Amino acid sequence: MKNIRNFSIIAHIDHGKTTLSDRLIQKCNGLTKREMFNQVLDSMDLERERGITIKAQSVTLKYIDKNKKIFFLNFIDTPGHVNFSHEVFRSLSACEGVLLVIDTTQGIEAQTIAHCNYAQKLNLTILPVLNKIDLPNSNPKKVLEDIKNIIKIPIQDAVQCSAKTGQGISELLKKIVQIIPQPSGNVQNSLQALIIDSWFDKYFGIVSLIRIKNGSLKKKDKILIIRTKKIYIIENLGIFTPKRMPKDKLYNGEVGWIIFGSKKIDTTLVGETITSYKNPSNTLLPKFKKIKPKIYAGLFPFEPKKYILFRDALNKLKLNDISLFTEPDNSKILGFGFRCGFLGLLHMEIVQSRLEREYNIKVISTAPTVIYEILLKNNQILLLDNPSKFPKLDTIKEIREPLAICHILTPIKYVGEIIKICIQKRGTQQKIIYHDTCVSMSYIIPLSEIILDFFDQLKTISSGYASLEYKFKKFKKSDLVKIDILINHIKIDSLSMIQHKKNALKNSKKIIEVIKKIMPRHQFNIPIQASISNTIIARTTIKQLRKNVIEKCYGGDISRKKKLLKQQKKGKKKMKQIGNVNIPQEVFFSIFQMNKNK
Repeated sequence: MKNIRNFSIIAHIDHGKTTLSDRLIQKCNGLTKREMFNQVLDSMDLERERGITIKAQSVTLKYIDKNKKIFFLNFIDTPGHVNFSHEVFRSLSACEGVLLVIDTTQGIEAQTIAHCNYAQKLNLTILPVLNKIDLPNSNPKKVLEDIKNIIKIPIQDAVQCSAKTGQGISELLKKIVQIIPQPSGNVQNSLQALIIDSWFDKYFGIVSLIRIKNGSLKKKDKILIIRTKKIYIIENLGIFTPKRMPKDKLYNGEVGWIIFGSKKIDTTLVGETITSYKNPSNTLLPKFKKIKPKIYAGLFPFEPKKYILFRDALNKLKLNDISLFTEPDNSKILGFGFRCGFLGLLHMEIVQSRLEREYNIKVISTAPTVIYEILLKNNQILLLDNPSKFPKLDTIKEIREPLAICHILTPIKYVGEIIKICIQKRGTQQKIIYHDTCVSMSYIIPLSEIILDFFDQLKTISSGYASLEYKFKKFKKSDLVKIDILINHIKIDSLSMIQHKKNALKNSKKIIEVIKKIMPRHQFNIPIQASISNTIIARTTIKQLRKNVIEKCYGGDISRKKKLLKQQKKGKKKMKQIGNVNIPQEVFFSIFQMNKNK
């Protein structure tokens, strides 16, 4: 146990965590030259394509110091994007220390501070790593000053390196062994292990990543999940090097994988405490904080006949992603599906992409919405995540929207533009602090104004230098209305939305124009309307396809032409009454894109 070091690599997005992981693996000969490739710990194609880490990945490396002493380094490469912060929090619970990686060309950013704060709450040892020192615009001296003044952690052990070239990696490995403490616990005690992650393998069934806090675990051991009292038998276990390497036994302090031999999906495993069935411990390890979704949307299979496959695929994703919330949903237009909760728009896009790639299920999503708090006249509080279930107006006392506290870090020259955009988003300033070269700003902004494009707008106006970190603050009474969309006088439940009253008319006009462009023409006029409380506030019409019934009437009595036109009009009227309007799936996608880009 004295020769084990458990640590996570944390940083803001794009500061070089995954590249640093590659260099550590390479330096410790975790893979041969033939097996080594960039982003080796990014196991999903999606991660490599987007250049982001989505899932935290663990690896155990053997490091031999200059005195020929062997150390085993268990480290976890974590995501940097705000939508995947829960992966970081889970990873830190398995560690005694963290490498805080900072890009010396960008400096400290919002997620750097957020992740560091969480590591401090867990009393983890923090080792600052100043990355990208090989670049000409690198400024490690300024970054060290910012660490001291903004994050307020010791800098005497900070390591400067380049994950790209390998410069400083040997020094970093020495510091990891010196600075990060060995695991606590006792191999002689009863087994206590924390399940950090789980996923479904089509050959092995459920596979879990665990950190052993006390005792040991071997093949064929019978284990007990303390809280649920469920019993499993360990079929196989081992470590990642990063290849999956089987072992006979895992000891206190180690991070490894176990196979239960169960193909029955259990989405409650992550965060649970494992103990021995024969010699159980009754002490639960601290469980992960439950993650509350920030946005909700309906997901429906493009092909309704794939509903069962869709349901099973979502359950498999939930095993691997504890932040994904699902409950059955039903739409008159889209059929059976699920109401899903996500941590943000990127999280939602990743789930949809994984369903399509990993399970070959194409899905349609409704426009994302936040959760609202509705106070009814009988003083009952209703939490609403689906606009189609909006209660009757005469039962509502007030509607409250969620507010978020936003922490923005930006270079001084972009402050004016960022203040403008915060005001446009109905934000109220809480504080603004000027540092030597950057400014930290705090605003309270409605969550509905943040989720779609606020982060992208910040990046655009600051040339990529501003960063954002936000969390839910409270619900507050607001002037909100529910907008219904009617096509051919039929209310389309999947297109209902909740908007601030001042934006309602403008956005309603945009939506009905988008629908008009995409909807195919029928043999009768199709009215498209937006309404609030049964009052039409915007309308447009898709003109009918019309046959020229009088084209063969050459001259003659006008009454013949009138008779044909009258018959056509009568037929159109009847068709309008009994005709069905086909709504293409592109309508839902285009409205989602419109909301994202507005």
